[in-house]
Amino acid sequence: MTQVGKDTLGTRSTLDVNGKEFAYYSLSKAGEKLGDVSKLPFSLKVLLENMLRFEDGGHTVSTDDAQAIADWLKNPATGKEIQYRPARVLLQDFTGVPCVVDLAAMRDAISALGGDTAKINPQVPVNLVIDHSVMVDEFGHPKAMEANMELEYARNAERYDFLKWGSKSFENFTAVPPGTGICHQVNLEYIGKGVWSSNGPDGAAVAYPDTCVGTDSHTTMINGLGVLGWGVGGIEAEAAMLGQPISMLIPEVVGFKLTGKMAEGITATDLVLTCVQMLREVGVVGRFVEFYGPGVSQLSLADRATIANMAPEYGATCGFFGIDDKTLEYMRLTGRDEETIALVEAYSREQGMWFTPENEPVFTKTLELDVGSVVPSLAGPKRPQDKVALPEVDELFNSDLKSIYSKDAPARVGVDGKDHDIGDGDVVIAAITSCTNTSNPDVLIAAGLVAKKAVEKGLTPKPWVKTSLAPGSQVVTDYLTKSGLQDYLNQIGFDLVGYGCTTCIGNSGPLAPPISKAINGNDIVAASVLSGNRNFEGRVSPDVRANFLASPPLVVAYALKGTVTEDLTTTPIGQDQDGNDVMLADLWPTNAEVHEHRAANIDRDMFVTRYADVYKGDEHWQAVKVEASDTYGWNPGSTYVASPPFFEGMGMTPETVTDIVDAKPLAVLGDSVTTDHISPAGSIKEDSPAGEYLKSHQVAKADFNSYGSRRGNHEVMMRGTFANIRIKNEMVPGVEGGYTTYKGEQMAIYDAAMKHRDDGTPLVVIAGKEYGTGSSRDWAAKGTILLGVRAVIVESFERIHRSNLVGMGVLPLQFHEGQTRETLGLTGEHTFSIRGLADLTPGQDVEVEATGPDGSTSTFTVKCRIDTANEMDYYRNGGILQYVIRKLAA
Repeated sequence: MTQVGKDTLGTRSTLDVNGKEFAYYSLSKAGEKLGDVSKLPFSLKVLLENMLRFEDGGHTVSTDDAQAIADWLKNPATGKEIQYRPARVLLQDFTGVPCVVDLAAMRDAISALGGDTAKINPQVPVNLVIDHSVMVDEFGHPKAMEANMELEYARNAERYDFLKWGSKSFENFTAVPPGTGICHQVNLEYIGKGVWSSNGPDGAAVAYPDTCVGTDSHTTMINGLGVLGWGVGGIEAEAAMLGQPISMLIPEVVGFKLTGKMAEGITATDLVLTCVQMLREVGVVGRFVEFYGPGVSQLSLADRATIANMAPEYGATCGFFGIDDKTLEYMRLTGRDEETIALVEAYSREQGMWFTPENEPVFTKTLELDVGSVVPSLAGPKRPQDKVALPEVDELFNSDLKSIYSKDAPARVGVDGKDHDIGDGDVVIAAITSCTNTSNPDVLIAAGLVAKKAVEKGLTPKPWVKTSLAPGSQVVTDYLTKSGLQDYLNQIGFDLVGYGCTTCIGNSGPLAPPISKAINGNDIVAASVLSGNRNFEGRVSPDVRANFLASPPLVVAYALKGTVTEDLTTTPIGQDQDGNDVMLADLWPTNAEVHEHRAANIDRDMFVTRYADVYKGDEHWQAVKVEASDTYGWNPGSTYVASPPFFEGMGMTPETVTDIVDAKPLAVLGDSVTTDHISPAGSIKEDSPAGEYLKSHQVAKADFNSYGSRRGNHEVMMRGTFANIRIKNEMVPGVEGGYTTYKGEQMAIYDAAMKHRDDGTPLVVIAGKEYGTGSSRDWAAKGTILLGVRAVIVESFERIHRSNLVGMGVLPLQFHEGQTRETLGLTGEHTFSIRGLADLTPGQDVEVEATGPDGSTSTFTVKCRIDTANEMDYYRNGGILQYVIRKLAA
């Protein structure tokens, strides 16, 4: 049942769709009261409908909120706070486990406060897709996927028991089993509806835009289907599940006009990397981006989804595409029923949300790209926005070798037991992976055609390359098999390894021991080429320092070439059976070849069949036997799932926020610190605090699994905070990894934090621009608070991480324009005091007193980045979940 408000504006109307009546909240009627809203961007029309549907005339949503969105046309930088309620929530297992852990702990907490545990139940549909846990241990043989699935279930038995308990014990909560696909592709192909309908309190069917938030930053992919969605932290998602609105400022909307048509041989990956670079240069953090213009009509739905997927990489909250005939065609192909498709079309047309190439809404600012000007590209070696044209990759790497890796000349060394050597720039991982590209038929078919032509010419990958294929959807296997292309991919090592994120999330699995030894024993700067969306330092593999994002067909080409130190466009990829040079152009398919294979080998029945029993799972999932219960029976010996300490000793009344006095810096960091730097998802080092903890609990090194898989255990995760192997803390110059100082002694950040805690010393973190870029992981904020960090002072925040910090009770503070840690002379030897926190207001200036090692003091002013009144309530309660528990218990 959907919630509705009082409809003070009188916008409720009736829509007839093939003889069935739906109530809806009319934007044209709203325009009669609020002023013309027809020129609003489509994404803001979705927000306006949300305000109309939930308008209650009171504190939560009032007519003023709807008016503020209508007035956006006059002032796009209004900054007005609104309370937004998405239709549903999407989870994946890395972020989903801690969400379910928190929900279970909240049931314990509300019970302790005398409240009703039944109140801790999702109020909106929640879909959890298990896709982040499969690792590429086995590859390059026909049984690779089967072997990896066996290992996945063996490693994650506790987690999967727990998730299945959650799916049985919470209402409105479903779990899609492992081996089904990547959550964003499942969302795109199956869950998303374009327009949702459910019964209101009066029993009438109410139609409204399908909207969602998800605990994965690439939830934005669903915007390609005309569904407004974006990533939030797990704590914010949990509040949304429990009926709390998402507090947000009405965003600015940047219009990105696309014209022209992609040239011969250009892929959606090339296009999206170009968009990422352009939008990063403009600066769109905290803004919506909406694509419009005649070029949009030339893009397939899969291409639109590729561009929408990488919104976190260009920094936007979302990258939105309107609904049109291409949307309906895709919904029909992927198995949606005709009633749903008819409702989507009728509703979108009636509400002025139907996309046409000539429609040009009002935007905050605009930029334009002729799609025909896009050239083959990669991005790297460590940021998605660092696009490089294909012919320049070798030059970039060879120059970076000196500038980034402090090496004057490439080195080559022999590999133990092998008849080949390895050197700087050699591609040791070539992975067709991630949600971004692995379910776009055009690029997958193109990869298969490159493999086909390579096999026919007798080419094979270089022996040092680890190859893998991990599609986002089982349907990919169907059409690659039907077309015969999977056979050719298998012959050059791209056998199916599983359906999941794999290498893109850091689950690339170990390299062959001789290769790893050669790299690490000789300071080799090895490379990876992957069809993913993230290439941050330390993310893909601990053995690989240069990571390049590329289209799937280029991944295949680089596996054959084996290095990024030579120009792929002018030097041979290899030699054929007769000794003739084979160039990239000899392998690259034409657009016509790709389109021919797509038309002949993909049909609706594939999607209908694959999603017929999507929640049933295979025999492994069916063998997980758990019973529903009101509260969870925590296992005190578990190293995977533990009751978190966030609600211990919590009373009904929050304690007054205390000042931060004489805080020590735990870390002083530079620019572009990612959530991977703060809370890594990948492998756990044996000699790290997390590794030592696991060993002390009799966990063998082979069973460490990853940080991502252990997010249900706070003891592991707090030890892993700031433990990325590539993070650089300026308090320990020249040292990489999670280290700091305590009273002049260098030690692990966790160890120092515990010593400061024992001393009763509060902590702060100091950093540069774009702090918290990347994934939406809530553990980057949870780990921060558990280490005793009270405030984070930086030049700028990325959207999700700032929100997560507030949601965990950490104070985000931002230097004023022109001031930095360098200009203010701040070092790890200062202490910091921040007073007046009990009377803090959103966005106010705050004075920070810094005391140097010689006792001298200075002050500087920063901006409080608690942006809204609701966020201030969360902060004063110690976090958003504490706020929700107290509200529900009362």
